[in-house]
Amino acid sequence: MAAETGTGPESETDDGPFSRWVTRAIANPRRVYRALFYVAAIFFIVTTLFPFYWLIVVALTPVTDLVNMGLVPKGFHWQSFVEIFQQTQFAHFVFNSLVLSTISTVIVLVLASLAGYVFGRLEFPGKRPLMLVVLAISYFPPAAFFNPLYQLFSGNVFGWLNVLNTPGALVPPYTALFMPLSIFILTTFYRQIPDGLEDAARVEGTTRLGALFRVIMPLSAPGVATAAILTFISVYNEFFFSFLMVTSGVPSNWATIVYGITNFQTQYQSMYNLMAAASIVAVLPVAILVVVAQERIVSGLTSGALKE
Repeated sequence: MAAETGTGPESETDDGPFSRWVTRAIANPRRVYRALFYVAAIFFIVTTLFPFYWLIVVALTPVTDLVNMGLVPKGFHWQSFVEIFQQTQFAHFVFNSLVLSTISTVIVLVLASLAGYVFGRLEFPGKRPLMLVVLAISYFPPAAFFNPLYQLFSGNVFGWLNVLNTPGALVPPYTALFMPLSIFILTTFYRQIPDGLEDAARVEGTTRLGALFRVIMPLSAPGVATAAILTFISVYNEFFFSFLMVTSGVPSNWATIVYGITNFQTQYQSMYNLMAAASIVAVLPVAILVVVAQERIVSGLTSGALKE
């Protein structure tokens, strides 16, 4: 009778594999969490680490074997990492990118800190709409700003203002593009600082500006570090303005590292092995920065929790 009604032990064997997996997942949810973790880890490895591995394979493969290459390099052509510095002044392009990224990051942190203090700790009419406008600007495509900025920086608007091929044509677009995100991050962190700490500093005689740089910013070190890292990496990887605001690849100008990588692709030849080697070298400064800064962010969060 039990077999006919499907309520006996034999009914479990009649279920499909999916039904049995669901039954075991309900009984032991940790199996589902473990499976989701493996899926996410494999997806992360495939989408992030495999492209970098492919760059290494291309960089180490001789240029004559690039047509029939596989998943492993055919040989060990390490000379590609030397040729990128011999054929072009690639070190100069790396230096330009580091300098421009540092200057832009400092400017963004100073201005975003002032704006974050206003949005996070002061009350004034139109605060929320103005914050939405700032965030909406960050979603505009860079191409929307290129034509007026190019006309301005090339001297077509003011004849005396011709700053193409100089930091004056690169730093302003960089700071304008990546400042809204920093303002949002710092506003969130500055809002969490207790008012009593700032009031104590004000009682001691410091101004609002002094309280910002002496009390609020040190207590918001994780947020400041996050904004600085994201700005530096974004400016370092920026291509649109870096390519169009520099009219030539002469090493004496301020061409960035992205422009230097594209120099290995000419009208008649594309040296993919050198482009891959240059890309790997370009990633190293950012990778080192992320490793060092990640430790500092974790340390800042831990010390803040212990102080509480």
